[in-house]
Amino acid sequence: MRARSLLAVPAAAASAAAVLATLAPTADAATGSAAPTPTCKESAVNVSATAAQRPDVLHIKATNNTARACVVDRIPTVTFGDLDGAAQPVPPTHSAPYRLAPGATAHAAVRTADPAGGAHPRTVDFVTVAADPSHHGRTINAHALGLPRGVRVWDPVTTWWQPSWTRADTALQHATH
Repeated sequence: MRARSLLAVPAAAASAAAVLATLAPTADAATGSAAPTPTCKESAVNVSATAAQRPDVLHIKATNNTARACVVDRIPTVTFGDLDGAAQPVPPTHSAPYRLAPGATAHAAVRTADPAGGAHPRTVDFVTVAADPSHHGRTINAHALGLPRGVRVWDPVTTWWQPSWTRADTALQHATH
């Protein structure tokens, strides 16, 4: 498994990333000045994970449970048992803010094992999910995920945060086919 790293992106993707980054600041209507949206405190975000209906896919979500907008990294952090590294983002990207409005929920789909990998996946008893790499995250055991035999792991990937399960599943399907 590879550790998440900063990845080079093509110029068009870099331009899109710059546009997304500009969405994070909020404007103060009285002064017209832009104030950056703060990073979500770990206690401000509820994270969870469940097994999807597709084999070797997890659905994860992060909900801002406060009355103020805040930002998390656009790439969820998902680690597997005591294995090194985290699920890699698809499409490849670098860290950038993802704004969570008050009460808003972000969704991501994680493919834990590549069915075409031809390798023998490892099996772990838990995953740890965090909305931002600065957070410790929430550890969820395989049984609670609905996977009593464990979570199969081989070359895991995750989508960026999306506004719905449908968008997360679609992004995963496009990125892995």
